Amino acid sequence: MANIQLPNQKKAQGELRKAIFKAKSAFVMAGFFSMFINILMLVPTLYMLQLYGRVVTSRSEETLIMLTAIVVVLFITLGLLEIVRSRVLIRISNKMDKALNGRVFDSLFKLAEKYPSKASATALSDLTQIRQFMTGNGLFAFFDAPWLPIYVGVLFLFHPDYGYFSLVAIVILLVITMLNEFSTKEKLKKANEYNSEAMMYVNSNLRNAEVIHAMGMKDNIRKRWQEKHFNFLNAQSKASASASIWANTSKITRMMLQSLMLGLGGYLAITDEVNSGMMIAGSIMLGRALAPLDLMVNTWKQFSGARTSYVRLNALLNDFPKEKEYMELPAPSGELILEQVVVVPPNGKEPSIRGISMVINKGDIVGVIGPSAAGKSSLARAILGLWPLHNGKVRLDKADISQWDKVALGKYIGYLPQDIELFQGTVSENIARFGEIDPKRVVEAAQKAGVHEMILRLPDGYDTKIGVGGSSLSGGQRQRIGLVRAIYNNPVLVVLDEPNSNLDELGEQGLINAISSLKANGSTVIIITHRPNILQVTNKLLVLKNGLVEMYGATNEVLAKLRGNKTPPPQQRPQPQSRPAARPTMQKVTLGKPSN
Repeated sequence: MANIQLPNQKKAQGELRKAIFKAKSAFVMAGFFSMFINILMLVPTLYMLQLYGRVVTSRSEETLIMLTAIVVVLFITLGLLEIVRSRVLIRISNKMDKALNGRVFDSLFKLAEKYPSKASATALSDLTQIRQFMTGNGLFAFFDAPWLPIYVGVLFLFHPDYGYFSLVAIVILLVITMLNEFSTKEKLKKANEYNSEAMMYVNSNLRNAEVIHAMGMKDNIRKRWQEKHFNFLNAQSKASASASIWANTSKITRMMLQSLMLGLGGYLAITDEVNSGMMIAGSIMLGRALAPLDLMVNTWKQFSGARTSYVRLNALLNDFPKEKEYMELPAPSGELILEQVVVVPPNGKEPSIRGISMVINKGDIVGVIGPSAAGKSSLARAILGLWPLHNGKVRLDKADISQWDKVALGKYIGYLPQDIELFQGTVSENIARFGEIDPKRVVEAAQKAGVHEMILRLPDGYDTKIGVGGSSLSGGQRQRIGLVRAIYNNPVLVVLDEPNSNLDELGEQGLINAISSLKANGSTVIIITHRPNILQVTNKLLVLKNGLVEMYGATNEVLAKLRGNKTPPPQQRPQPQSRPAARPTMQKVTLGKPSN
């Protein structure tokens, strides 16, 4: 999770509060209903007083029937008000969720981009926990507690000793509530941190389940998870044990105080200062006055959990504020300009790209080669705006890539990463990027990539459902479908990172055909590869080494220089099967301003 910086959360707190109090009028309404609910809570006490004061002394059945009928109506009204108040709070919580879930979802993806190892859906669970607390009994205590003075005032009307005793009882329960907060706050916080750490550890390892099973690592991984899980269990047990002590203390103390109030009433009845009805009514009234405080103690764990979730959401929204909305730009043509680009990978300390400046013209098919850790994939992520730049600019059609709206730009971009990820859904949904499916365009893209027949051989063709991560498909099938998704709808800029790593000869020919089709459409294509066969379709070649441009220019000229230096490209010397009609001139590369 993003670092929590409490002193600097004013903006995020404002965003959360704005979402919650967007329904300010509904909160006022809930408070208004709470007033009548708490007034009607006096009905049992008043009914008892009337029974002792009028019915018993007058022995009037008519009076008893009339009072009972009134009480039944009032209790029905009380029940309806409770239902309405609950629905109001549910509506408030739903409004808060609708206002925040999109922001939280977007922030989680920003977190995953910037800190991949910290990627977790915990924030969505935090939002759910806050919403559940707002619809539970815990929040009722906060609405009912302000009406406590009403009950104390009525007790003073019964007898001053009742009033003073109730004040002492309230102070005692408030002390218990504060001791509960003091003893459980840090323990619950630690328990939540340990639980989050254990869940993130499991999630990260589930993504590598095949390796874990194949290499017999499951027992070792489980032991490490159990260490983290036992830390959580111990912390939670300590917090729960502490909370249960104070919850039971509060319950027993409240029962004892009610009994003592009854004893006080008995004494006052003996001395003829109150009647027998007031003796019992005083105990009932005290119980009602102390109920909100007792409820606070018993639901403190839920309140503390909701508060912790609130703090975490503050930190997330503060670290990843809402993106600035830029004016929609014209559709890009595919020209790329890199100006002194420096990239430091997430959680890294050393730059993987060290000040690259270059121009990639519209329609260029650029091959990118170099040894491992040369910065090839980092360059791809920088070009696509996936990783923030430590320095410099990447411009698409002269506009800074960060100024493009990612959703609006996405339809013009194609990307096939090294780790191909397919998502739950059908093959056609994956190809269409889960937008509106245009069958004609889906099939057209598959045919260009030579994947149409392969898809038709799947159990349900284009309607074949893909499991999580595309586990039902082979590596080559995932890569070929990922390629179709990348070229769907003829994007103007396509970045292919090791696109032939899992392909057989037929698949590689389909890849070459797809790139040729993109070239014919004028798309700009960047191909990162360790396998030289694909270089035959490129017209430019970039050689990276240690995050710097070693050579960049026409493919044939760069290959000739590599042969002259006796430094063949990785794997083997490429044997281009076709030559461009016209040999482009060498592209000049500078480390200052981009070359023209």
